[in-house]
Amino acid sequence: MAVNYKALTEATAVEYVKKNLDIFSEEAALQCKEIGDGNLNLVFRVWEEASEKSIILKQALPYARIVGEAMPVTLERARIESEALMLQGELCPNLTPKVYRFDRDLYLIVMEDLSDHIILRKGLIEGNEYPNFAENIGVFMAYTLFFTSDLGMDQMKKKQMQKKFINPELCKITEDLVFSEPYFDAAGNKIEPHLLDRVRKNWNNQELIKEVAILKEGFMTKAQALIHGDLHTGSVFVTEESTKVIDPEFAFYGPMGFDIGAIIGNFILNYIAQAAHMEEDQQKLESYRSYLLKSIKKIWKEFYKNFMELWEDNVTAPMESNLLYKQVYMRNLFEDTLGYAGCKMIRRIYGLAHVADIDNIKELEQRKKAQLLALDIGEILVLQRKEIKNIDEVVDRIKAFN
Repeated sequence: MAVNYKALTEATAVEYVKKNLDIFSEEAALQCKEIGDGNLNLVFRVWEEASEKSIILKQALPYARIVGEAMPVTLERARIESEALMLQGELCPNLTPKVYRFDRDLYLIVMEDLSDHIILRKGLIEGNEYPNFAENIGVFMAYTLFFTSDLGMDQMKKKQMQKKFINPELCKITEDLVFSEPYFDAAGNKIEPHLLDRVRKNWNNQELIKEVAILKEGFMTKAQALIHGDLHTGSVFVTEESTKVIDPEFAFYGPMGFDIGAIIGNFILNYIAQAAHMEEDQQKLESYRSYLLKSIKKIWKEFYKNFMELWEDNVTAPMESNLLYKQVYMRNLFEDTLGYAGCKMIRRIYGLAHVADIDNIKELEQRKKAQLLALDIGEILVLQRKEIKNIDEVVDRIKAFN
């Protein structure tokens, strides 16, 4: 920890802005509110009513809020997040918040205020539709993954960049919470009593454990591209027109399919949960679920289209231009996407950190039904990822559970 590190308060956040930034006038009457609801950071909104200017200060904490100081977390993740945001901003300037400053002593990022947006997870739970999101996120993933991979970068520069984004502490969190602890009786698991029998089946399912271990190995060893590392629906701000990807503090060089699978898995979880959230309006439920399934298809198809266009336009080397190689590459990436989507779904049901989509279902039987369905679909995506032909078949299999 830096010698000068100190966690900010609302009062000291205002002092910091006045002393170090020239965004506001010297006589500005600044107000501040701590708005963070995440697990690893303090987030302050600082604004001036007269000018309607505002900014966000995001400061890394040296521990996870969900556990406290018993679970220390590296502050270096703030540097990784700021550099990932700036790089993603260069590649997709309209799809990330602007970064104004990174303070190395305080592990503090000063960035654009997105208060006119809503967190995608919240919007989906409320039943809102975002017509541009699937295309936007497909473009974001295609550009950020392609141009940080060996396909889109000089291989020497890529290896230098890998060194900057080594992120072992946060990778360990993912390795534990996504790929390990859900498959044995770990102390951190949060298992509702009615799920115990089903969870024990997972613990005893040696085929499932083998396949998750293979996916875990890929996560730990496949340095394909600079991935976001935590690209769920809580890591995206949206309006009907705009998409802004936030919070890449888990960024590192890993398998591309982990990002794509994370967002698709979270859309499937919301699809499952809507049966309870919209139970009183079956017509609305049918319409909204149709929107979610179309979005799942479009996310993959937009990613695929943009990624392949970038490949065609930017790669001239004879080996990497080979058509058969491209087909194998994209098939492997699709299988990774499904496997990681399944892992993310399973862990969100009884691992340490759940999702509000499911947990907010108050009626026990409805919640249980959603949880069991999520576990079943997640298991299929892991175990049958090599047999599933395409994204249309994924959607057909989800619909078959109705």
